[in-house]
Amino acid sequence: MDALDLFDLGFDRTDPANTGRPGYHPCVLLKLFIYGYLNRVPSSRRLEREANRNVEVMWLMGRLAPDHKTIADFRRHNAIAIKKTCAQFVELCRRIGVLGGGCVAIDGSKFKAVNNRDRNFTPRKIALRISHLEQSATRYLEEMARIDRQEKQEIRIDKVTHLKAKLKRVRAEVSRLSGIAEQLKDAPDGQISLTDPDARSMATRGKGTGLVGYNVQTAVDTETHLIVAHEVTTVGNDRTQLAPMAKAAKAALKLDKLDAIADRGYFSGAQLLACDEAQITTTVPRPETSGNRKKGMFVKADFTYDCEVDVYNCPAGKQLTYRYAREEGGLMHRRYWQNECQHCPLKSRCTTGKERRIARWEHEHLIDDANARMERDPNLMRARRCTVEHPFGTLKA
Repeated sequence: MDALDLFDLGFDRTDPANTGRPGYHPCVLLKLFIYGYLNRVPSSRRLEREANRNVEVMWLMGRLAPDHKTIADFRRHNAIAIKKTCAQFVELCRRIGVLGGGCVAIDGSKFKAVNNRDRNFTPRKIALRISHLEQSATRYLEEMARIDRQEKQEIRIDKVTHLKAKLKRVRAEVSRLSGIAEQLKDAPDGQISLTDPDARSMATRGKGTGLVGYNVQTAVDTETHLIVAHEVTTVGNDRTQLAPMAKAAKAALKLDKLDAIADRGYFSGAQLLACDEAQITTTVPRPETSGNRKKGMFVKADFTYDCEVDVYNCPAGKQLTYRYAREEGGLMHRRYWQNECQHCPLKSRCTTGKERRIARWEHEHLIDDANARMERDPNLMRARRCTVEHPFGTLKA
């Protein structure tokens, strides 16, 4: 920390003012901030206590003991500068030769925000809640009508008063939700979080286990397991994160070429092409979206492509020839088929249509090359898991 130029990194109060009592130097608070995370003491109040009783922290801080408000304000006001400090650490590792293996593993993980799920709103959530509240209001009104008919005078007054209070609360909640629904019309992504405005509702693997939080992305060096690039996003999936993270890692390592490994959640033709244009070799498994394999039918992987004559060879030994090309989702796809499927003995295992058609992306050789790399090195995906998922486990612990 003493070797960093904190003014260039953007830290506040690096030079004390001419008047007033000088505040804590940002270098001292930065040391405490990093010490806290290295020792799993992220709370500003706990760091305040450690500065008064922990001999290590006393030595590190020079017997200075800032209060929790000072520590929290430093963290909040210098977020960008702290991120630049992380980049300086990566640069230091690169200069002394710790980094530079030329291969990174990329992954993301969901981190829960302070915002509760009940404090996050979408148009669908609001419509559902208003519907439930309207049903409750109808039930209260029906109950009040029944009490007026059946109950005695004294009991009736108490029960009706209680139900009227409930009905008033329901109507107030409907009014509040209607106001939030109006605000949602101006929200670009159709979400509003009240406690933590930046947090977004995200789905997770388990059914009904979604959370309101952030999608944290990291690129980790496969040799040293050091994080070379990281980013916090509010996008709930990883489909658009491969190229930005790979490019950030390449820039941090200052390499002309880079290998990047990611799981099938990152598979996207546009992202693979963007990485290839940036001289980044990506290895991403292609997800199998068809259910034909479970039904015992042939899938696209059972058809082999012959690049020399531009045809697909089917399991029956026939050739599917090129017919036409069209753009789908911003990507150009070529279509292949042949007209003898009606009389093929394997047709029942191949297609339910008149003929089996195969679509090929114009840059599908990038996917074929990635599959070839995974076949040559079966432990490639295991190395990815052992490399990039470990830091997330440490962070969440």
